[in-house]
Amino acid sequence: MDLFDDLPEPTQTSCSITAAPIKAQPQSTKEGEEEEKGVKRKLDNADSNTARRGADEEEIKKGYVAARRGEREEMQDAHVLLPDMSSFVSALPKQVSRVSYFAVFDGHGGARASRFAAEHLHQNLANKFPTGDTENMDRLIKKCFFDTFRQTDEEFLRKASSQKPVWKDGSTATCMLVVDSMVYVANLGDSRAVLCRMEATPAGDGQRRAMTLALTKEHNPTMYEERMRIQRAGGTVRDGRVLGVLEVSRSFGDGQYKRCGVISSPDLRTFQVTTNDRFFILACDGLFKVFSAEEAVNFVLNILQDKSVEQRVGLTEEEARFEAACQQLASEAVRRGCADNVTVILISVNF
Repeated sequence: MDLFDDLPEPTQTSCSITAAPIKAQPQSTKEGEEEEKGVKRKLDNADSNTARRGADEEEIKKGYVAARRGEREEMQDAHVLLPDMSSFVSALPKQVSRVSYFAVFDGHGGARASRFAAEHLHQNLANKFPTGDTENMDRLIKKCFFDTFRQTDEEFLRKASSQKPVWKDGSTATCMLVVDSMVYVANLGDSRAVLCRMEATPAGDGQRRAMTLALTKEHNPTMYEERMRIQRAGGTVRDGRVLGVLEVSRSFGDGQYKRCGVISSPDLRTFQVTTNDRFFILACDGLFKVFSAEEAVNFVLNILQDKSVEQRVGLTEEEARFEAACQQLASEAVRRGCADNVTVILISVNF
């Protein structure tokens, strides 16, 4: 369900978005990580970025990410989790207390575009982020996103074209920026972000039901607007693909398709977190090839309600359940037959 056109106005309140302070994961095993059939998860969640910005601010706790290589020879996904992005921003506006950033990138034709985006997109975003006592903050942040996506794409294309042979890698992107309680979600391609929101049942019996909100729009060349843009640029769509090859109509990289109408301008949506919001899922299309968005949300909810989840040293009961839900969701995608890379980021909302 996509409710962005008629979301109710939320009440103003402060919240804590929790996620692991894990930066972009290079696809090689390092000290402090474990690898199990393509699983690469940071074991040490300590990071200076988790420092609290004020005594009245809730603590940002541990978070959750899982990656599976599937049947692919190479892990082409990349991800970034920055619960506190303030160290990257020269000076936050006075009206902003905290900025968080989460992203998943699904590479194709290689892992170079996804890794480049994971390394540079948030830094470019931070460099362009509004500073000082700024009016029209929402408009400026939106402009910052569009400028950042364009800049990151241009930088990668310059680097790709300077190589011999030229790099032909591309990557989707789904990025979420949290500015206090405002959420900005920008995406290219077919990776997705969804939100679990708990709402009262119509019966008025005090029970709550889970609603699954789509936070992203897929960019498929078979979609009318995408196909028209590609055709106006002189490209064609065959068998649901650009020139019969590329499955997505917007991406980072893919220099050989830029002249055919493939662009890096994201869809951008904004909303305010409410007290009814439970968690976000950001994931590449590997997950959604075998899960609908509603199935993924219900899968996580079932594990969060499972009293038998094994406790782990250093984790609270709730943290252990979120950790288990994230890992089991990625594993279940592979078990259901997804041969693609699968990366899942699970972000809880705490009030």
